[in-house]
Amino acid sequence: MPLRTALIDVSPLRSSRHFRRWWTGRVCSGLGGQMALVAVLYQVWETTRSPAWTGAAGLASGLPLLVFGLFAGTLADHGDRRRFYLICVSGQAVCAGLLAVQAFAGGLPVGALLGLVAVQRSFAAGAGPASRAILPRLLPARELAAGLALNRIAFQTSMLLGPALGGLLIASAGVGGCFLADALSFVVILGAAAMLPPMPPTGEASRPGVRAAMAGLRFLAGHRAVRGALLTDLAMTVLTMPVSLFPVLNAERFGGDPRTLGLFFSALAVGGVAASLLSGVFTRRSRPAPIMFAAAAVWGAAIALLGVAPLVWVALLLLTVAGAADTVAVVTRGTVVQTHTPDAMLGRVSAAELIVGHSGPELGNLRGGLLASVTSTTFALVSGGLLAMAAVAALAFRSGRPR
Repeated sequence: MPLRTALIDVSPLRSSRHFRRWWTGRVCSGLGGQMALVAVLYQVWETTRSPAWTGAAGLASGLPLLVFGLFAGTLADHGDRRRFYLICVSGQAVCAGLLAVQAFAGGLPVGALLGLVAVQRSFAAGAGPASRAILPRLLPARELAAGLALNRIAFQTSMLLGPALGGLLIASAGVGGCFLADALSFVVILGAAAMLPPMPPTGEASRPGVRAAMAGLRFLAGHRAVRGALLTDLAMTVLTMPVSLFPVLNAERFGGDPRTLGLFFSALAVGGVAASLLSGVFTRRSRPAPIMFAAAAVWGAAIALLGVAPLVWVALLLLTVAGAADTVAVVTRGTVVQTHTPDAMLGRVSAAELIVGHSGPELGNLRGGLLASVTSTTFALVSGGLLAMAAVAALAFRSGRPR
């Protein structure tokens, strides 16, 4: 395959001015969000000097999606998604501004601070499904996979650069500077969304509430391709998420050097960015599902081999491969979900996808840590990788069977 064809497909940025503005806004708001995350953790730690409170900060950030995600999806499927998205992002921006004000004013008590963070993340729980439901309206079907790959590299860029920029900004302007930068970062995405035409769901709009949420879950349970995509994600994350085992793996096998521990995280990110830059290899394919299953199997194999890696460079190479496989799986899974979900259901299905994507890694890290504590790190990694490969093989087999 020629290198030009293998490189990331940027045609959505050229062909759609709406997507181009949208993507630029996502880059800016992603960087702002990562800087704000660092600022929250820093302020909580400086206020309490308690790891329990820093853990509570993670809970305040993640719990609103789990609690409100499906209901927010029903709202995204009820009326004009553009208007709903503007409301949610405006709410996030206002909360970011309030976080900046409290920081410059001397800081709220930690409980009130985390309450404000939870309110902001509740607005984010609505913005996420609405954003995913809007994306297919911005691009033709043939460019959807490329658009998802571009969104993925925007996310990875924010993850790589945002925390570092946040640390630099805290050192020079304090946590208030980070929160203010987060508030200002929403300007671009709000402008991009304001320029979009109204985007009501096609077909019959659903009434928000429990009945609509249950209809979305019934669709997930009954649609083979979408169900298989989300179950593949769970197989990858719940059975094999290795991050909680990095410290003990580093201590037991590689001398406990903190620089090596940092490289473990970097290797995953490097693999993901490399796969994004070469995403033309898989986004230009017409059948994303087989690629999704293959990438998930490669992820499982890399994690299983990590469990027996004898040298640090071998471990880093395997983590780089795993990071690349994860990105391929994320993009192709998103393509499967977007192309097989009716527009009227897309908000609810996107909400479920976000919930799976958030809770799966957390459960996987918990599973790995608990299993390693009663067996060994090697057993936790190898068994998880092999189980994930078996689960993915079973899902791929069921996907290929006649209905």
